[in-house]
Amino acid sequence: MSTRARDKEYLEILVASIRVCSSYRPKMGKRLSEGFDLASFQKLYRADPFYCWFGLDNPLMYAAHKAAGGMTSVYRQIGLGCERLFRRIIQDELGLTDDQSRWSYVVSDAKKKARKLSLDGRVEFSHVSDSDKRRRIRTWARRCAKDLGLDRDLTRVLKGAVFEVRQGYKSKDAKRQNADIANAAVAYTKTYLPCAVVLSTQIDEDVATRYRNEKWLVLTGTVRDASPLRSTYAFMTEVIGYDLSGFFERQSRALRAEVEAVLTKLLSPTG
Repeated sequence: MSTRARDKEYLEILVASIRVCSSYRPKMGKRLSEGFDLASFQKLYRADPFYCWFGLDNPLMYAAHKAAGGMTSVYRQIGLGCERLFRRIIQDELGLTDDQSRWSYVVSDAKKKARKLSLDGRVEFSHVSDSDKRRRIRTWARRCAKDLGLDRDLTRVLKGAVFEVRQGYKSKDAKRQNADIANAAVAYTKTYLPCAVVLSTQIDEDVATRYRNEKWLVLTGTVRDASPLRSTYAFMTEVIGYDLSGFFERQSRALRAEVEAVLTKLLSPTG
């Protein structure tokens, strides 16, 4: 497949996620699946004397609610798009099936109810048929294990890596951190190296340090003078074999246009 055709396919994966945000409507704390448009928002607030006294039925207040929730939606959808893109790239570069590129496990709660948990990607050495690529990934994993201070016996039995893909990590949400750390513990019991793939440089240093202390490999969106043990883009280029930063640079104009169109709509009361 040509670079142009591949770019078009990958761009559509991201754009499809971003465009979801344009239909965002605030829920206003109600169980309304489609959310509130301006008219229904004003009807709700005008029925409340207190809010009316303060003029909170103002269209600008509705726009503020829409923008606030929509901003979260934009970040979330970019993250989901990047997750899908990452999985597609490792499939294309390493010859993996969709099933081979996914990883999940089942846990039971106190009531013996089963729950399926998953990470965003997987590369198992035995699934990579190209010997050079398989050797390159295995070497990278061993270097990562040494850098993390893993026991040599564990390093020898690693059969691959599993990945959690994020656009950024601005939150210090303890519940999310604990869930990720639990995922890493399970990954090691299955002899996988757990790797957090952050596309931006936006990750709280305290969070990154905690993850590394819990033996997560943490890659972030550094571009220049970067190591594949620290940088998402160096990892993608040197280990997976695809220049992801080059793709984002080539498609930056299109991506910026899509985000601007969504933000313009979110910031308008009637959009």
